[in-house]
Amino acid sequence: METNAKRDSQEAPYTLEVCADCTESALEAAENGATRLELCANLVIGGTTPSLELFREIRAESDIDINVLIRPRFGDFHYTDHELAIMCREIETFAREGAHGIVIGSLHSDGSLHVPQMKEMIAAAGNCHITLHRAFDVCRDPFEVMEQAAGLGVDTILTSGQEASCLAGRDMLKQLIEKAPEGMDILIGAGVTPEVIRQILSQMPAKHFHMSGKKVLDSAMTWRNPKVNMGLPGISEFEIYRTDGAVIREAKEILESKWS
Repeated sequence: METNAKRDSQEAPYTLEVCADCTESALEAAENGATRLELCANLVIGGTTPSLELFREIRAESDIDINVLIRPRFGDFHYTDHELAIMCREIETFAREGAHGIVIGSLHSDGSLHVPQMKEMIAAAGNCHITLHRAFDVCRDPFEVMEQAAGLGVDTILTSGQEASCLAGRDMLKQLIEKAPEGMDILIGAGVTPEVIRQILSQMPAKHFHMSGKKVLDSAMTWRNPKVNMGLPGISEFEIYRTDGAVIREAKEILESKWS
C-alpha cells in the first residue's frame, strides 16, 4: 500500500523518526507525521531487538520506512562473540524482510568504536541504511568515532550530544552538525518534545529528530495484585506506554514550518 506516511518519508526535507515497540504506537506515529520508525522492543529499558513478527505486523499495515534496532540485551555496548553472532543473524533476517535500515553500535572496553564488529554487522545489513545508535554517546572520543563511522559507511548517528538529554548536549550537537562528513545525518534524540525541537531549531540548523512522543495509559486490568512486581523495581505492570499522535503531529508541524 502507498500511505501518506510513506510519501512523507520520501519527500520531507527533514527526519522525524519515532521509536516504537508495539504495532499500536507504530501506526499512531505513521498516521500523524512520522517520516520513519525505529522499531524496537522494551523501550522502557532503552530498547532491545524487536521480534520478526512485530516487524511483519507493522509492515502489513503501513509502508512507512522501518529502521530496526539490533541490541541483544539491556546494559553496555561491549559485546561477546556469541552476542555478535546473534546480532548478525538478526540483521540478515530483517534485511531480507525489507527493513529500510539497521540501528547498531559496538564499543571496545576502552570506549573506542569496535570497528571489526561494526564491519561484520554492516556487511550483514547488505544495502540497508545504517544508523550508529547511542553507543556513540558513551564513546570516548565522539569526533574520532564520527570519522570512523563515516569511513565504515554509516549514514546516521543518533545522539544526545553525549549528555543525558539533547538540551544538555546542544553545544556538542551543534559541533557535530557542523563537522559531520558529507552525507552523514546527525539524528538528535533523548528528551525530544515539540518544545525542545523549537529550542534546538532556534540554535542550530538541525533537520533530523528522534522521539517517542509517549503517553502513559492505565492498564485495562480491573483485578490487580499490588504485592507482585514482575520487572524492574519502580516500573508498574499496570501502566502501558504508547505513542501520542497529537505530540507527533505537533512535532511534524514545527519541522514543516522550518524546513518545507
